[in-house]
Amino acid sequence: MTNLFGVWIVITFGFYQLVAGFLDFNETELSFIEAFQYGVSKLNYNPPMVGLTLIPSAGAKGAVCLDGTLPGYHWHPGYGSGANSWLIQLEGGGWCNNIRTCVYRKKTRRGSSKYMEKQIPFTGILSDKAEENPVADFFNWNRVKLRYCDGASFTGDSENKAAQLQFRGQRIWLAAMEDLMSKGMRNAKQALLSGCSAGGLASILHCDEFRNLFPRTSKVKCLSDAGLFLDVVDVSGGRTLRSLYSGVVGLQGVQHNLPRICTNHLDSTSCFFPQNLISHIQTPLFILNAAYDSWQIQSSIAPPLADPHGYWHDCRLNHAKCSASQIRFLQGFRTQMLNAIKGFSMSRENGLFINSCFAHCQTERQDTWFADDSPEIRNKPIAIAVGDWYFDRAGVKAIDCPYPCDKTCHNLVFR
Repeated sequence: MTNLFGVWIVITFGFYQLVAGFLDFNETELSFIEAFQYGVSKLNYNPPMVGLTLIPSAGAKGAVCLDGTLPGYHWHPGYGSGANSWLIQLEGGGWCNNIRTCVYRKKTRRGSSKYMEKQIPFTGILSDKAEENPVADFFNWNRVKLRYCDGASFTGDSENKAAQLQFRGQRIWLAAMEDLMSKGMRNAKQALLSGCSAGGLASILHCDEFRNLFPRTSKVKCLSDAGLFLDVVDVSGGRTLRSLYSGVVGLQGVQHNLPRICTNHLDSTSCFFPQNLISHIQTPLFILNAAYDSWQIQSSIAPPLADPHGYWHDCRLNHAKCSASQIRFLQGFRTQMLNAIKGFSMSRENGLFINSCFAHCQTERQDTWFADDSPEIRNKPIAIAVGDWYFDRAGVKAIDCPYPCDKTCHNLVFR
């Protein structure tokens, strides 16, 4: 379906109101967005299906999913000029912030490898086809998708014995990196740590750790896709996302694994927000984000609990149904996002692509990563922008004009 403002992606999403609690709501919704990522591609009708590899050594290290099962990843080996290049993609999928939501989560693929797909398609930045992954560059690299089963962006280290919950995200991260290093990643001449959503936040949190795995002669950079979660006031005047993050940090022992350069002067919850981290990251970092991030609109800015009378209901699901005052509110969110990246953008080594779309996660979907009609800023699609930045072909600080000027967006619409 198309309209005057670009491509609309319609996702049937009719039962979210029946799910009680903030975290159940946002996790369910995000799964719909990610299911679309896995299943739809305009170009790649036959993507490679890549099998799940569990990490056998993780158990002895206590590096386990919420339910105690082994963590895992999907690895498509590199070849030719890409044999010694590695792309690590950290999976996203929300967070759990209390015992109830974590117990629910451990019975899903977000908390247990028992429920993970045994094979997943690699599309977008993970594609193995040069015509779909044009950044010459990534299609023949070793490409890895690390599955997400801890609920704290790979940073927690705690447990709750009574509820039989293991919060071991940091240990999973370390065990996965150790396993991949043993399989050849230690020889990487080039490496990119990437992630989408909660994985995009994780790619920021672990960026400098990733850099330190390799010798200084290796080219190592990081990419955060839809990971710029902002500490903002919601439509009721509260701070929904701050409340959620406070629960995640406190429950899962995240505070022990946050960058000290931040925790030395801010509280731990503030240091889980990327806006307080990105200016301190030493490794070159690229931030890709929609200025009107669909997840943040639905689960942070205007979640149902902050909108009891449903004033934002239609706007939340379809931007075309937003009133003039609601659009003004969302323009204010965009302004806050641009303010949050001001210091970060001053570094020549960092990259930016902030498009004025109602979207979430744009690197793994083929139609948004690289296609005939994929989103562009100044005639440059996301894949080319990321490639130009990574390979130092050009500086990339691309910030779109405000909505509704961009006609190339693939906007998400829920119903």
